[in-house]
Amino acid sequence: MKLPMRRAAAIATAAAVAVTLAACGPSETTDAGAATGGGAAEDDKTITIGVHSGWDEGIAVSHLWQRILEDEGYDVELETADAGVVFTGLAEGDYDLNFDTWLPLTHASYMDEYGDKLEELGTWYDDAKLTIAVNEDAPIDSLAELADNADLFGNKLVGIEAGAGLTKTTQEQAIPTYGLEKMEYLISSTPAMLAELDGATKAGNNVAVTLWRPHWAYDAYPIKDLEDPEGAMGAAEEIKTMGTKGFAEANPDVAGWIKKFTLTDEQLFSLENIMFNEMDGKDNDAAVDQWLEENPYFVAGITG
Repeated sequence: MKLPMRRAAAIATAAAVAVTLAACGPSETTDAGAATGGGAAEDDKTITIGVHSGWDEGIAVSHLWQRILEDEGYDVELETADAGVVFTGLAEGDYDLNFDTWLPLTHASYMDEYGDKLEELGTWYDDAKLTIAVNEDAPIDSLAELADNADLFGNKLVGIEAGAGLTKTTQEQAIPTYGLEKMEYLISSTPAMLAELDGATKAGNNVAVTLWRPHWAYDAYPIKDLEDPEGAMGAAEEIKTMGTKGFAEANPDVAGWIKKFTLTDEQLFSLENIMFNEMDGKDNDAAVDQWLEENPYFVAGITG
């Protein structure tokens, strides 16, 4: 997942995408009026999932659901595109499902534009947020303590890309709110931040990094979020599954399974860690296989 880049890009993408897809013309239809391109109006067992490009948790969960549905006899197609393309396609019935809709903030503009053509099928994660994290055994637990203990962290806070929403929030909100101006704020890249985290962990050193939930680093490293008593990093969001309008009526069994679907931090972080860290995103189907072997009763709790 690349959460920090999202909020800045979401609104700009929506308008451009709507124009692009409109120019492509309407979907072909059968004599019965059903779209031939994977929408909920189809009378077969083909389901098309729109996946936001670069959003790790959505990629992971979409591949998990591909396996669940295929095991139940469905033909499942995953199509990856920018978020704006996905929501436009979902509204037009070109996609049936999206498992990575962040509300009430990140994807609010798409709900404003397309909400009457979509239907909410469930909330599967409720603690998506921007954070500043430290090693689990660090001697502080709150951002309010960081300034007075900056020397314990080498007087630096390790960040990610300059254009990321997380970077902006840290610069404009967290640093002035908690008096962190004297700390060196290192703005570089997500891989560089993870390398700093990895090196500090192996060396047994304290480290402070900007991060976000969900992320596989929480499964790979012994880290904790610093409490944010002033709410400078923003409120937690929910990740929801959205369907094209009419999906639940056309697919009541699938809609029922999705309604029951939730992931804990441990479950989600471990799935992402296997897929994107251990397997480096090269074999997502194998990652799902391994995760299901480690969670043998998970699917039965949804479809059973």
